Amino acid sequence: MFELKIYGRTVRIDFTRYEEKHALLLKHVFLYLLGMDLAVSTATDYLISAAHLSQEDITGIVRAGPWKIRFVWAALRAREMPHPTYIAAKSLLRLLCCYRLQGWSDSYSVYITDALPLPAHNRYAGVRSGDVFLSADEEAAIVRHLDETVMALASGAPVPREEVCDTGMLLCAYQFAMRPIQIAMLSMRNVRIWSDARDGSPIVHLTFHMAKQRSKAKRLPLTRRVKREWALLFVALDDWRRSDGTSDNTHFFNVQSNNEAGARIAALVRRLTGSTDRGTANDLRHTAAQRMVDAGASHEELAEFMGHSLVPSGLVYFRTSASHAERVNRALGASDIYRRVAKIAHDRFISPEELSQLKGDQQVGGVPHGIPIAGIGGCASGQPACPYNPVTSCYGCKKFMPLHNKAIHEQVLAAMRAVVLFFDRSSRGETTSPAYLQLQRTIAEIQTVIDELEDASQ
Repeated sequence: MFELKIYGRTVRIDFTRYEEKHALLLKHVFLYLLGMDLAVSTATDYLISAAHLSQEDITGIVRAGPWKIRFVWAALRAREMPHPTYIAAKSLLRLLCCYRLQGWSDSYSVYITDALPLPAHNRYAGVRSGDVFLSADEEAAIVRHLDETVMALASGAPVPREEVCDTGMLLCAYQFAMRPIQIAMLSMRNVRIWSDARDGSPIVHLTFHMAKQRSKAKRLPLTRRVKREWALLFVALDDWRRSDGTSDNTHFFNVQSNNEAGARIAALVRRLTGSTDRGTANDLRHTAAQRMVDAGASHEELAEFMGHSLVPSGLVYFRTSASHAERVNRALGASDIYRRVAKIAHDRFISPEELSQLKGDQQVGGVPHGIPIAGIGGCASGQPACPYNPVTSCYGCKKFMPLHNKAIHEQVLAAMRAVVLFFDRSSRGETTSPAYLQLQRTIAEIQTVIDELEDASQ
């Protein structure tokens, strides 16, 4: 049995199911794979997948020789085994070439590549079908959880450290599209925190290592800046770690492996969204990539964001991206696909009489994008206590109490749509600006309030 330590987890490869000579042969295959400069985790996955090959299969591959291997290979392909199993079988053949056994030699390398095709394998089937992307409703649930956790920390409410760690890992996957291994390996020395000289608010920069690079070029670290509204998550975690006397080399989120990080992220997302089949860190990564492309990012910008060493790696997201017209329609809330994008999470509807009885600071009003808006509802905590922009951040907030008057919200919707069209015509900020994306979310949630009122009147 081989026992390997891979990214903090223990992986055991059991050879007892094979006869001694078959086990010895597979051990040589494993060493050969390691000699090909593959990552230990990749070589291990191939060898574990070889378990789908019976001892008769292995014997047949070895005895076939270059003249009969086509028939053996055709029989193996017909069985539709996992893709890595076929790579393990080809690795066995390349090992025979290396040692010039059973009639094989290095001159057959091209023959193995070209004449023994691997089964069709669509790596991006989920991306092309859209199954891996979170809906706007699910994304809204994640953003609200991040906002609520930060607000709880700011108010001094007790938040379990484990919950803050999980929320911090969720932020890294959602905002930065980081893989579980990159999140798990984030150490104390890779988190830099300082205060803004203007207002004293915290600024947080994170440095992640590159992972799963196909190019042999030098791997540069990935530095990312945490959204200012969520920086308090890392400030709180950093304070806890330093109060414990933690060294700079310690894992920041206190996870021991990429598996643990991925499992905790998925569990939190599924708890927030209620989904049972989506919400993994990879789903968040794909969603972040598509979100960038839909917002107008270039090929180079996407590659830099995702940490791809090769620009073509992200082309699949452009092939599945909506057109510019569809992006504008989505921002306007006019697309059939995105019409009901976010289940509103407000406290309750209030009447005009109740609104007039609220204190002045509890009545929502503001001048977003130069448009004076007031009388749309109330705030349970009061606007001075809220760190976010009035009006644009109120729709979708649990503390918001919308006015029970559809006409008022339709006027706000029309005003916000006018701003979107102005942005689009003048290319001011384009579709990648935070203001444009905030307008998109606000319009979607205003539309949902209107839909709720329409449903209630029927």
